[in-house]
Amino acid sequence: MPPGVTVVGLGPGDPGLLTRRAIDVLRHQGEVYLRTRHHPALAGLPPETRVEAFDDLYEQSDDFEAVYSQIVGRLIELARRPAGVVYGVPGDPSVGEATVPALRQAAASAGLAFEIVPGVSFLEPSLAALGLDALDGLQVADALELAARHHPSLSPDRPALIGQVYSALVAADVKLTLMNAYPDDHPVVLLHGTGNEDAVVERVPLHEIDRSHAIGLRTSLYVPARPRRGALESFQETVAHLRAPDGCPWDREQTHQSLAPHLMEEAYEALQALDADDMSGLREELGDLLLQIVLQAQIAAEEGDFQMSDVIAGIDEKLVRRHPHVFGEVQVSGVEQVLHNWETLKRAERTENGTDKGLLDGVPLTLPALAQAAEIQRRVARVGFDWPGLEGVQAKVAEELNELLEAEGEGRRTAEMGDVLFAVVNYARWLGVDPESALRQAARRFRRRFGELEAAAHRMGKPLDGMSADDMDRLWEAAKELE
Repeated sequence: MPPGVTVVGLGPGDPGLLTRRAIDVLRHQGEVYLRTRHHPALAGLPPETRVEAFDDLYEQSDDFEAVYSQIVGRLIELARRPAGVVYGVPGDPSVGEATVPALRQAAASAGLAFEIVPGVSFLEPSLAALGLDALDGLQVADALELAARHHPSLSPDRPALIGQVYSALVAADVKLTLMNAYPDDHPVVLLHGTGNEDAVVERVPLHEIDRSHAIGLRTSLYVPARPRRGALESFQETVAHLRAPDGCPWDREQTHQSLAPHLMEEAYEALQALDADDMSGLREELGDLLLQIVLQAQIAAEEGDFQMSDVIAGIDEKLVRRHPHVFGEVQVSGVEQVLHNWETLKRAERTENGTDKGLLDGVPLTLPALAQAAEIQRRVARVGFDWPGLEGVQAKVAEELNELLEAEGEGRRTAEMGDVLFAVVNYARWLGVDPESALRQAARRFRRRFGELEAAAHRMGKPLDGMSADDMDRLWEAAKELE
């Protein structure tokens, strides 16, 4: 063979699955360099083939990237020989073989020929063992990539086959990632040594995959789709169908503006569920709120303004950009420095975008008054415009209250009442209390207690407008006692 690199796929294990082309190449070359000797297909290599392997590099280092780099370096040296080099890898060279892309690039940089001789990967025997068709929505993932993530890059509405689950430690990390999108007891299948006569198919719940005693270098994991659709893409399809010509007349007629009241309403209903600590209600209300978001994005996509992927990409990039202490090299000492950096980054973004917006220009005027006041005070505090201590905040509340008591005329009293409320909101911030939530809870308590008062009056046969203040006060105190 001429100078260069020929990468041969050795198949999943059974020597009978070596391809005819692979055997011809190996017989012609007379030698092969293997990433590892730990592969059953070696028994099927032509007997005259001299075998060299890089297992010694694995024994010298636990850093796989360093090992792969050394393998590539050695192969490039060998590839410069007149006969080039044949490199044998498990499975198919184009499926989960980390050395191959690096080797391809190194060969190109060195001006060397590069060829791949495909082999049977772990996919084909796994599909046969599971009775699946790969084109029926199957996702293929790398266990090492999943193990490094906090949330799986998989749609739970489609089945997934995960390769390279080669140890209990990797399985444990994969399990934790998958459990962000699948129930703990989701039924999965561990496939050990598929493509071999001694292959084992092990069905277990997700939370037990790292307890398997059969996990080894040729273990993979099959994750069936969740029984209920739950992927964002599936929900987008439902919404797009509703807006399509064969969809719902009401949904087709909606516009950004007609849906605006529903967006606000659903947000408030989600807040109500939060205040009530109603997790079942919160799940439902978040779904209703998500519907409004996806509907707005679908309308924008139909009108050529933007797509849902643009919405997600924008907020994802913003989060990464504004958290350099998580995704970069910036060091922070605590929450206060995080908030200070946040405002600094936002100011830099405004300058870069050529906008002259001030610190408070981004606070929506449509926010409820208490929430708007709280957000204004949070923002200015981040840049140091704040009281040095709680005593000053308390004194300001008292000062504004005295000014209200002394105010004359409707206009003056209105202004001073606003100052009192603004000062109280700031006091709430210093106490770590969300004023909007606190007032909603107070209103809910009042409604509940007043309902008890009304019910008690009804049982006594007395109309409220005929009761004395003392009688109502006693019923009010009794209602409070019930809590």
